[in-house]
Amino acid sequence: MCTAMKYDLDLSRGVNASVSSPASLAGLSVPALKAEMETLGLDPKKAGMRAKQLRRWIHHFGVQDFAGMTDIAKELRADLAEKYVLTRPEITEHKISVDGTQKWLTRFQPGVEGESVYIPDVGKSGALCVSSQVGCTLNCTFCHTGTQKLVRNLTAQEIVAQVLIARDQLEEWPSSMENRKLTNIVFMGMGEPLYNLDNVAEAIDTISDGDGIALGRRRITVSTAGVAPKIPELGERTGAMLAISLHAVRDDLRNEIVPINRKYDLQTLFEAIRAYPDLGNSKRVTFEYVMLKGVNDSMAEARDLVKLLRGVPAKINLIPFNPWPGSPYECSDWETIENFAEIVNRAGYASPIRTPRGRDIFAACGQLRSESVKKSAAEKRREALEQQAGA
Repeated sequence: MCTAMKYDLDLSRGVNASVSSPASLAGLSVPALKAEMETLGLDPKKAGMRAKQLRRWIHHFGVQDFAGMTDIAKELRADLAEKYVLTRPEITEHKISVDGTQKWLTRFQPGVEGESVYIPDVGKSGALCVSSQVGCTLNCTFCHTGTQKLVRNLTAQEIVAQVLIARDQLEEWPSSMENRKLTNIVFMGMGEPLYNLDNVAEAIDTISDGDGIALGRRRITVSTAGVAPKIPELGERTGAMLAISLHAVRDDLRNEIVPINRKYDLQTLFEAIRAYPDLGNSKRVTFEYVMLKGVNDSMAEARDLVKLLRGVPAKINLIPFNPWPGSPYECSDWETIENFAEIVNRAGYASPIRTPRGRDIFAACGQLRSESVKKSAAEKRREALEQQAGA
């Protein structure tokens, strides 16, 4: 294998992409842990057993030192410590809002940074908004993330690492502790999750593992702007709750503000939604609707929204628009939002108005954006060689 090809493969490992440092096991799925144990020379049966032990220590107890894994032989612990680490990706920025919202900017590798946000008092206790990509390809006009070009998909390990970082900060170990602050995961951060479904599905398997992080699948919500062909597959593979980033009830307007609608129009989208497995009163679709002044907030559009949702078990989150530098929109007046919500409520749909959280640290819905940029393979190789030379 030529050096260039090997380097590109190393890059694809995400958290483990460092040229000179040991790979981290933190955030890996059980199958991935088993594969690592087999590289140490363990036969498949023993490798599977060790993988499950590691999973419990890493994802249930949150340990970051192999010495604490008391039911693993000392010789193997020493071997693990020589070849691996349990560290998380580097946190390059951590901000806390006046309302208690926390935002982390995480460096997964040089030039690749993504944001995650912890929002207290959401769901049963608190929710973590995780990113599935760095940047985005969808270009929704009201979303700050849409102004950042796609850098790359995040690996399953990198997605799970965002949960580990939040749990470290919130002191949420072990997983079985009572009165936890983090009870829900929402894939509503940077990127379109269904364009990275393989890694999202693997991450959900790890997050929901009852012997590890142990957050139930009904407490994990995946939001899509409308990648219709992947919506039923998401339900079949993950059992997660579904959220749709809707924002308009007419194709002409949605084509403008959510451009993916030009590929998958509202009729196609709703056919896919109705095919989502196990929908019912206990498993409703969440529709997100950002309130844009003079754009999508008329009472006629509220009535059309009710018609559009007919036959779909649903709730509607009305989101006051969160401004960002250079945005062309304004938030709807509060009275308009309340009147819109009343029409939807009278039709029998729950339509809570989402209280803006973390606006002062640009952690609110639609405000996430990092300064990562997509680099050419030549630039990546040059940087890696410089880093290796420096080490």
